[in-house]
Formats: sequence, C-alpha cells, structure tokens
Amino acid sequence: MPVKGKVVWVSGPAVKADGMAASKMYETVEVGDAKMVGEVIRLTGDVAFIQVYESTSGLRPGEPVYGTGLPLSVSLGPGMMGNIYDGLQRPLNIIAEKSGAFIGKGVTAPQIPFDKKWDFTPRVKVGDEVVGGTILGVVPETQLIEHRVLTLPNTPKGKVVDVVPAGKYDIEQVVVTIDSDGKKIPLKMYHRWPVRIPRPSVERFEPEIPLLSGQRVIDTYFPIAKGGTGAIPGGFGTGKTVTLHQIATWADAKVVFHVGCGERGNEMTEVLVKFPELKDPNTGRPQMERTILVANTSNMPVAAREASIYTGVTMAEYYRDMGYDTVLVADSTSRWAEALREISGRLEEMPAEEGYPSYLASRLAEFYERAGRVRAQGTPERNGSVTLIGAVSPTGADFTEPVTTHTIRFIRTFWALDTRLAYSRHYPAINWMTSYSGYVSTVAKWWAQNVSKDWESLRGESYEVLQREDTLREIVRLLGPEALPDEEKLILEIARMIKIGFLQQNSYDAVDTYCSPQKQFKLMNIMVTFHEEALNALRNGVTLAQVRASPLIPRILRAKFEIKETELNKLDDLMEDIKKEFKQMTAQEVAAVAK
Repeated sequence: MPVKGKVVWVSGPAVKADGMAASKMYETVEVGDAKMVGEVIRLTGDVAFIQVYESTSGLRPGEPVYGTGLPLSVSLGPGMMGNIYDGLQRPLNIIAEKSGAFIGKGVTAPQIPFDKKWDFTPRVKVGDEVVGGTILGVVPETQLIEHRVLTLPNTPKGKVVDVVPAGKYDIEQVVVTIDSDGKKIPLKMYHRWPVRIPRPSVERFEPEIPLLSGQRVIDTYFPIAKGGTGAIPGGFGTGKTVTLHQIATWADAKVVFHVGCGERGNEMTEVLVKFPELKDPNTGRPQMERTILVANTSNMPVAAREASIYTGVTMAEYYRDMGYDTVLVADSTSRWAEALREISGRLEEMPAEEGYPSYLASRLAEFYERAGRVRAQGTPERNGSVTLIGAVSPTGADFTEPVTTHTIRFIRTFWALDTRLAYSRHYPAINWMTSYSGYVSTVAKWWAQNVSKDWESLRGESYEVLQREDTLREIVRLLGPEALPDEEKLILEIARMIKIGFLQQNSYDAVDTYCSPQKQFKLMNIMVTFHEEALNALRNGVTLAQVRASPLIPRILRAKFEIKETELNKLDDLMEDIKKEFKQMTAQEVAAVAK
C-alpha cells in the first residue's frame, strides 16, 4: 500500500495530511504507524482533511498516511446474519478476542468469514445471461434466511461460461464465470459496496403494505408502510428504546437491523444481551438468525458513529435486493447528528443552528431517502423493501430543536413520545394528538382486503372520540365535569376506555406484548360499538350512572390481557354481550317509563 502523505495537524478525530494531491474525496486511508482507518472528507490543494474512525491519542505529526484508492465500503455476502458489528462493519466478537474489552488501535478483522465453507446451490447454468443484480445461487445462511448470492449491481451484461456444481465452498471461491464482450469475469459469493452510495433498483413503488409491529397505537392509529420512513422523538425516560425493541422483535419484516449510534453502553448492552435470547414469533427460532446489530456506543470514536447508519442501511439494501422486506431502527439519530457537529467543529466549519453544520438537513435527507419498496435489478424478478425508523433524542423533549424539525421534513410517520404520559405510566407513551401518519390512506386497502372493510371508518370513529375528549378536557378544567351534558360525559368515559383498554400496551406481558391485526380490529370494534350502544341507551332514558356501572367495562379493559390470539372468538362473544346488555337496559327503562 503506497505512502501518500504525512500527518501535519491533529485535532481529535480530525487530521490534516499533506502530500495528498492524488487522493480522492471519501477515499479510505490508513493513518499513522498503527494504520488507523480514516476517510478523506475535504481536499485543499495537496492537503487532505481526514476523519479517523479510531482514537487518535498518541498520533503525532510526521507519521505516514497510506492510501487505499477505495471509498469506505462494506463486504456483502454469507456470514453477515446474526453478527454484531461496529460502525465500520468490524465484527465485535472477533475484535474482542484480539484486543479485549476495548478496540485497540489499528485492530482489524474480516468483515465476513473468509475461511468458512457454505453450501452453495447454483441458480444459473452455462449459457444463461447475467446482468447486475442477478441471483447466481443460494446459501442457507441461517435456518430463517436463505442468502441469495447477487452479482455486483454494476456487473456488465454477459453469458455464463462456467458454473461450479452444488457443494461446499468458501466465499473467495469463483462460483460463476461470465463472458462479457470477450472478457472473462469471475464472480464470487460476495462483493463490496461503498456505504455512501445507494444501491440502484429498477422501479420504486408506493408504500401500500403496512409494516405490522403488533403495537396497537402504531398499527391502528399511526401505521408505517413497508418501505416507509418514521421517527420516534422523545425525552429521557419516555420509552424510545423499548418501543424500538418491540418493533424490531415483532415487525413482520424478514430481516431486522438495529443500529445503536452513540447510545449509552448499558442500553446497548441490554440490546446485545436481550436479542440473542429472543425467539422469532413465527418460527420459534432464535431472533438473531434474522437480525444484524451495529453497535457504536457513546464512548467509541465519534467518526465511526457518523458512519454507522450508512453501514447499516447499505446492508439493509443488500437484503432488500434479495427480495426481502427489511426494517432498520437507528437509535439515535440525535447522537449521530452530534457526531456531525463535533467533526464539523474540528474542521473549523461555519456553524449553523445550535452549532450543527449547515448540511445537517441534506445528510438526514440522504439517509431517509434510501428507504423504499422497489423492484430489484437482475433476474428473477423480485420486490423488496427497506423501512427506516429513527429515534430522536431532543434535549429537554424540545421538538423544535434542529434534528427533530429537519427529520420531520423527510419522514411520513411521526410517533411523538410524551413525558407526561410516560410519568403517568402510560406506555407506549405515544401522544395521539401530536403524532401522525402519512400512510393511513395507502394501507387502508390492505386492511380492507385482509382484516375488514370497516377498518378505516372504525379507526376514524374511535380517533374522533379521542380528539373530542381532548377538547372537552379543557372545558372540564375550567368549568368542572358538571358543565357537560351526559352525551359528552360519555365521550370522556369512552376515551378513558380506549386509552386503558387499547392504547396502553404492556411489552413485558406474555399476551399483551403482541397484538395481531385481527385482535386490534376486534378490540377497536368493541370500543366503538360500546359507544354507539351507550349513546342510544342515553337517548332512550338510561342514565349515565347505569352505563358506568356496567359489569362489561372491566371485561373490555381486561380483554387485551386475558384473551389470547388463539381465542379471538371470545371477543365476538363479548361484542354480543354488549349488545344484549344495552338491549335489556333500554327495555327496562322503556318499561319503567310506560308504567
């Protein structure tokens, strides 16, 4: 590896090196005698500004800088699934064996195992035409994921002239050779791709299929679609991490990526300890067989934090191109933005709002625009998606700070966590008045076809109750509940039932941790039906006290805990009991008036 220049200036993770005129923007370099990984982020004449992805303590002027000629890239092939990486796709379990509890300077490890042999089954034969993105063969990476070996997206069109037979091979083995205009091109089971360049696709689709998380407040009121974008901002202690864990655990995506960029070590430890113990809800297999973790804690080098979300989304795009639905949760983009701010300050750039660099918005846009549901390149034809969900940690729960306000510009689902709800033990603490989803109308078709055609209207009715209750609370605060007529007092009662029996969900309860779309719809239908029947009863002379005394209310509130997914017929029975009780209540009142 040629020496390109030498270090002349060091300021934290920012390094200046001269003699770098032949370098390229975003080229990866190795800095110093320890060969620490860095990336060229600015060129001025023959002076390069380099952000180093490792601790620069001990680095001194005069040490050499080695060029690689390549941008920061990840290795994409069998062996990624179930791994725990840092922000540069270095496997932390192997790094730990080499350097102990902390990553030593210049310590490297293969990003994917080069010595392991995989069962490769070819999917092309001699004479077949191959283009970028073609599936060459399959490898059973885990029992949950079939790894589809893809050609590099920019592979030239060619015809297959040689294919290895099915068998065990390491990833350096040439499995297919193609002829492109007389040039023989060997293809292996892996390839590398620059993390800052989105992987291409043939066509992008409108996100219309909901990403079901099993969380009622999300799936019913503020849904996100496969290939969509979402953000979950909230102050300290509002439950961002637990909510993201629930989405990562229960989302009906084939592959899950959890990127911890700048989170506290104890929170990341909880992820690393909890995820390997989780079971996939559909198969009972370990959750890690379909999960990849990227861990970059707050005490790790700040520049690697900035790279971590690009590393994660590039791997997610790779599995998307196999034809899988993937979901990536980034916890948190605020810490990632703080890394941008620190590096920008070291480079003496002009600060913008609250010290963040002026390009904060464009960097956020670059990240969220990599979400989408697409038709992948190559053959056979297949569709896949990348859903991006970013946690935002605004200081003091201030949603007007720059990271939150810029994030809102580029996302379509906004789950606003409320400190008041969290402190009153209402979890998930998603505020139903300030949250929103831009996918309600697009996913309504799926709900109509797969659950019930009444889903959209019932959702509207129940949400209207919550909105009306929010207005009435102000009147009650000023004038007291006695100022309201019974019909509006009923609104307050129904809203209380919806909040306790539907919106609140216990992620640590064996039954309530996950709620299927069918159960969500039936619970919502029960709430709406109870409201309609109670309203009719009030108009026929039944008193509000009689409605509030109904023995069915405790049953409705306990249904989410007591009725399992295999017993949904009990919710139908509860619905019938509601109708019968109000019919009897009304008949008794009418008879009493007649006497």
